[in-house]
Amino acid sequence: MALFGVGFVFLIKGADFLIDGASLIAKKFGISAFVVGLTIVAFGTSVPELVVNISASLHGSSDIAIGNILGSNIANIFLVLGVSAVMIPVVVKRRVMQKEIPISLLAILVMAFIANDSLVDPGETSMISRDDGIILIAFFMFFLYYVYTIARKGKPKKEVEQFGHEKFALSDGLKPFLYIIIGLAGLVLGGDWVINGAISIASYAGVSESLIGLTILAIGTSLPELVTTVVAVGKKKSDIAVGNIIGSNIFNIFWILGVSAIILPIPFDASMNFEVLTVVLATSLMIVFLKYVGEKYQINKWQGMVFLTFYTIFLLLIIMRG
Repeated sequence: MALFGVGFVFLIKGADFLIDGASLIAKKFGISAFVVGLTIVAFGTSVPELVVNISASLHGSSDIAIGNILGSNIANIFLVLGVSAVMIPVVVKRRVMQKEIPISLLAILVMAFIANDSLVDPGETSMISRDDGIILIAFFMFFLYYVYTIARKGKPKKEVEQFGHEKFALSDGLKPFLYIIIGLAGLVLGGDWVINGAISIASYAGVSESLIGLTILAIGTSLPELVTTVVAVGKKKSDIAVGNIIGSNIFNIFWILGVSAIILPIPFDASMNFEVLTVVLATSLMIVFLKYVGEKYQINKWQGMVFLTFYTIFLLLIIMRG
């Protein structure tokens, strides 16, 4: 169990190194702050979830894999965005409200559809199969293409022609690549230790692995998003903050859950539909706040408090469920 805490340290520091290295490379290409937040930073802060889920799949701990993804997505909105908004109003661009946030809502709806086989055919066992994993990855590829088109539109013509072809020369320094290698190493080691520790805790405490995945692991693997978002908001870089949250939620379902299912099909317990509906609620509430309640395209302090209240209620309910 001692390695559980050490594993989290490795996960967080590994993600930190990975983000720094990726950001240095992104800066070389002059990519916009929002695109960096939606992709590179979102990927970097989602790598702990990816490593934990791959480890969980290899260990056959499907409840941890599902719980970690759903719990992280809930924490990203209710906890991360809530804390950020309490600190300082989070401003969201109109395009983000109209396009990127609906994509994150689409992601959880697609997952709900492919996971609930028994609702379509009562004789079937609900499972996210390898075929379902491929479908999720296909959605992820479309998402990446969409982000690529945003990046191209936001760059001067000369840069567009170079985008994707210009290489980071060795003379520019090996620092970014060294950061990425160190980050990945920390993530791999940390992820394995965290999973082994989580299984031990669940066994020792006599609670379900899904509860561990929804609480300790979900909050722990969301720490990179929390730290990154709070820092970004503090520096008044809302584009990176919002891009990080939305991008992470999309990555978690389309990419991480897709990869996990391809490695090993994931059984889906119908009781997890409560968490699925909570992700839908969190995303929908974010849309309502940004478009219909309060100042348009902005999450204010009182709305952040509402998010934190919902998260507290969610944690109490799943702990009571055990």
